Amino acid sequence: MSADSTLAPLTPPVSRLPSVGTTIFTVMSALAAEKNAVNLGQGFPDFDCDPRIVDAVTNAMRAGHNQYPPMAGVPRLRQAIADKIATVYGHRYSWESEITVTAGATQGILTAILCAVHPGDEVIVLEPCYDSYLPAIELAGATAVPVTLEAPEFRVPFDRLAAAITPRTRMILINTPHNPTGTIWRAADMDKLAQLLAGTDILLLSDEVYEHMVYDGQPHASVSRHPELARRSFVVSSFGKTYHVTGWKVGYVAAPAALSAEFRKVHQFNVFTVNTPVQHGLADYMADPAPYLELSAFYQAKRDYFRAGLASTRFKLLPSEGTYFQCVDYSAISDLSEADFSMWLTREIGVAAIPVSAFYTQPRESGVVRFCYAKKEETLALALERLAKL
Repeated sequence: MSADSTLAPLTPPVSRLPSVGTTIFTVMSALAAEKNAVNLGQGFPDFDCDPRIVDAVTNAMRAGHNQYPPMAGVPRLRQAIADKIATVYGHRYSWESEITVTAGATQGILTAILCAVHPGDEVIVLEPCYDSYLPAIELAGATAVPVTLEAPEFRVPFDRLAAAITPRTRMILINTPHNPTGTIWRAADMDKLAQLLAGTDILLLSDEVYEHMVYDGQPHASVSRHPELARRSFVVSSFGKTYHVTGWKVGYVAAPAALSAEFRKVHQFNVFTVNTPVQHGLADYMADPAPYLELSAFYQAKRDYFRAGLASTRFKLLPSEGTYFQCVDYSAISDLSEADFSMWLTREIGVAAIPVSAFYTQPRESGVVRFCYAKKEETLALALERLAKL
């Protein structure tokens, strides 16, 4: 029996994410490739990781670590994660009941939201924000309540954050160091947040994937450092960001045992578990803390080089206190919208950027675009040569 070619294709009767289309990252990367532009848009390195970590994973494969690991993750990797957090931030999580290895930070974020947020709940997000947050909240049937960080400082407006809390607020989602703006939270900010949440049962989801990229001698203000916040928090981090292996898609979530138990109920059915030899390789590699302890100095040098090169242009440099992103105000160059300016910059100047307007619940124009400086020096040098025309 042959198919009837006249039949219309089936379409799902209800879209779970009706407003989601092709991301700005896909659009800008495709345009950068078409125009042979230097791609400073999407946030990943163009240099290799440490060969030792590749050897560690290869050795794990050859040693036979190629079948399913425990659902929550390889025990010695969870032990290494718990030890790192205790050493760096002074908070001891149980590796057995409070650390879960995830298929990247994005899966960790989605799983934390799905396990704790219900239809009708509200989740406060500070925008601009990473683009996975809003779809994850929508998939949970909840409502995102945006609180805007105003350009150019992008500091947390605690008065408006407090005003956004209602009896339906289930969770607040924070991100430090902050993508896309490069700002950081400080200890005093965490204290204010703790005061705001005291006496409530509101949960906290803290995206800390850039935890080891904080500059100018500032410490990373992890939620793990703060007992009042840690007891209500899912803390998410990423080996991909820390070890320059974004394609491996491995991260972790640290949370109190009761929250972790709920997290794992969802985790076991949306990924079950994570790549076994990579977990063993990461456990071996973490025995040397130098790669993550020295990461801030490594990226600060790239930041300083890139900022020095941009200083001769008409861009206004905004602070880059953490992450590997540099935001710039281009209002002295053009009055185009952020999306149009990013496309013009890619086509005519040969350097791709990302419009910060893409990181809001509704497009919001601030005249700011974001560059990624997690690149080889020769890549940054070529980009700066082209941007010097501005």
